[in-house]
Amino acid sequence: MATYVNNLRLKEITTGDEDGTWGTSTNTNLELITDGFSYGTKEMAADANETFTMPDATADDTRSFYLKITSAVSLTATREVTLGPNTISKVWIIENATSGSQIITIKQGSGATVNVANGSKVMVVTDGAGAGAAVFNANISIDLTSDVTGTLPVANGGTGVTSSTGTGDVVLSTSPALTTPKITTGIQNASAATVISMDSSVFFSGAFSDEVTALGNTGTAVTIDCDDGNVFTATLTGNCTFTLASANSTSNRATSFTLVLTNDGTASRTVAFAGGTFKYPGGSVSRTEDANATDIWFFFSPDNGTTWYVTIPMKNLTT
Repeated sequence: MATYVNNLRLKEITTGDEDGTWGTSTNTNLELITDGFSYGTKEMAADANETFTMPDATADDTRSFYLKITSAVSLTATREVTLGPNTISKVWIIENATSGSQIITIKQGSGATVNVANGSKVMVVTDGAGAGAAVFNANISIDLTSDVTGTLPVANGGTGVTSSTGTGDVVLSTSPALTTPKITTGIQNASAATVISMDSSVFFSGAFSDEVTALGNTGTAVTIDCDDGNVFTATLTGNCTFTLASANSTSNRATSFTLVLTNDGTASRTVAFAGGTFKYPGGSVSRTEDANATDIWFFFSPDNGTTWYVTIPMKNLTT
């Protein structure tokens, strides 16, 4: 007499049985084995606990390796789904696709159970221990507090970072000693005016750009603080002296900036510079003194603002 005591409820034919039909039973068994590696769906009929039992030698989606569980109605509370019979030891991937946003609890007997949140997928294994059968969570997990300790090297998929403040700062290992350039205050998120602070203020926004500082009307004196940006705009409204400040407080650092200077409606205003030694091509540079004309100046210092090299690469820009 055939039996069905295996974990896929396949027909086990007794020696001498099924003369002439043995091939049919074998083919059915093979099909049921493939079902055990396949995808299937079972529907909970009501807003209540449900049992899905794997039948003997008969195709049924309960046998599927990936089992999507749906519901004919919206569930109003956590419901139990029992996988039977309780003697089956098997691995399932369970998807909770029920309506109502409720948890389903996978069980087999009176032993342990596994909860599957709505919209989630969990791999479970049943132990098939009969009335006391249990279900266990078979998902692979890593406990970062105990499974990973120390610094994970870059060669092993890590970053070499030893710690983080949790506020967006990047904290780098000090052994070996970190040499410049160095990040001192961290990288802000994209929704802020993002400033990457290194040895001096460096401003980036969008794909790539530099901060533009509008100085407005100059009057007779104005200060250009190089910590405020890399591009300055100004309207010349008097015979003005520009004083350069804060080129860079760190030795062996170069500084450069661009000044877009537009004359007001009065021609022949004069311009002078202070705050360092200024060198020009051939010893001097001529600017456009026409009313409403714009010149673009470029300033470069290789020694922290002690010496400035100055050119006017674009002159007499008028509309």
